[in-house]
Amino acid sequence: MELKVKAVLDPQFAPMALKVREMRELTKENGQDLVIGVQRNKGAVTTYRTRIFPDGTGHDEENYRYVERIVKTMLWVAGGFRIIIAGSETVAKRIREAYTDGGYRDFDLHFMENVYEEKFEVVSVPLADAPKDVSTAAPIGRHLDGCRIGFDAGGSDRKVSAVVNGESVYSEEVVWLPKVTADPSYHFNGIYTAMKTAAEHMPRVDAIGVSSAGVYIDNKIMVASLFLKVSPKDFEKHVKTMYLDVAKKLSEELGHEIPIEVANDGDVTALAGAMNLNDDSVLGVAMGTSEAVGYVDPDGNITGWLNELAFAPVDFCEDAMVDEWSGDYGCGVKYFSQDAVIKLSPAAGIELDPELTPAEKLKVVQKLMAQGDERAAKIYDTIGCYFGYAIGYYAEFYKMKHVLIMGRVTSGKGGEILLARAQEVLDTEFPELAETCRLHIPDESSRRVGQSVAAASLPELKA
Repeated sequence: MELKVKAVLDPQFAPMALKVREMRELTKENGQDLVIGVQRNKGAVTTYRTRIFPDGTGHDEENYRYVERIVKTMLWVAGGFRIIIAGSETVAKRIREAYTDGGYRDFDLHFMENVYEEKFEVVSVPLADAPKDVSTAAPIGRHLDGCRIGFDAGGSDRKVSAVVNGESVYSEEVVWLPKVTADPSYHFNGIYTAMKTAAEHMPRVDAIGVSSAGVYIDNKIMVASLFLKVSPKDFEKHVKTMYLDVAKKLSEELGHEIPIEVANDGDVTALAGAMNLNDDSVLGVAMGTSEAVGYVDPDGNITGWLNELAFAPVDFCEDAMVDEWSGDYGCGVKYFSQDAVIKLSPAAGIELDPELTPAEKLKVVQKLMAQGDERAAKIYDTIGCYFGYAIGYYAEFYKMKHVLIMGRVTSGKGGEILLARAQEVLDTEFPELAETCRLHIPDESSRRVGQSVAAASLPELKA
């Protein structure tokens, strides 16, 4: 696997995008077609068609390694509780073994079961019965009429805005500590108080839109780090329907039903970018504590996909750094977050105090970057290389005209270096994609204001 643009601090980097290209090339003469499907809630199915070496020709292990990485990616792109392998029982058997309790993909299996509240399974079907895409994407957001509350739940502060006909007439940010608080009433009261405050600055409340980190199904909280310390029992009883419960309480107090829509904060960020650009097909990637991603599709819709690309592999190298949480290698969290900066610092010759927190370590490197330190520049250059190849891989699953890059890792001069190297990778390795997809770093002020308005715009008012 030959890279035209080198990752200067990571010579073993093997981009997934090039692995996909390599498999297409090696199997174009006598390859065996394969269709992979993942099924999630409401009967939605997302598929991916590829080729592998024919079963039983000495390439079964290579086939499995390749398909396993694609399946893993699809699960964290779209989400699902059922994997459908069409075209190879040999591959399906290995994937089924991986996705068992205690198996190679035990973490992914249990995470998806928790999200979708369904038993996870791997199904094998003939190629003739290959699954087809079934979308449940629907128009959401961009509704600016009326008096709306936009709420943005962060890990260290919460923000609420009163939005009247698309204009923010009041907003406030309040420091809170949801991740270290076990009592769910703390979270409920904080959310309710914020919304009540916003309501007092408008003549009425027509709708509530919420932007919040985590996974949401039908406005229910399925998984969210904001409630990390809440016990499983209290989560099920008090947290899962918390946003709905707050809206119900406010509705009762104001004397009319108030519609509410809850969306992942990454999706709302992408929606804010789409609204600002007045366009669609937008992928938003935030590089901070982890890699957070949102997507607005070619129809301007939020898809209902997970978009949890922190868990999606971008590096095919089996010796790549392992994510401590999922136990998997080569995944986005170690390439597009503060972890990436920390990971690359020793190779750059920068020694970081082990007593510092990850955020403090990032600040050390950012300070060196601000001082023009060439070692720090190599870190951002390498992350930019990673990102350019990752965009090439993400394009296998997302139709993109714009990629928004944001988050602490992209601030300052380092972000400019990162963006320039990513653009070079696109221009060199993926010229057709470079012609149709633009990279952006939105300015902080427009992003913050846009987020609250975009959140408020989520619900559609009933006639």
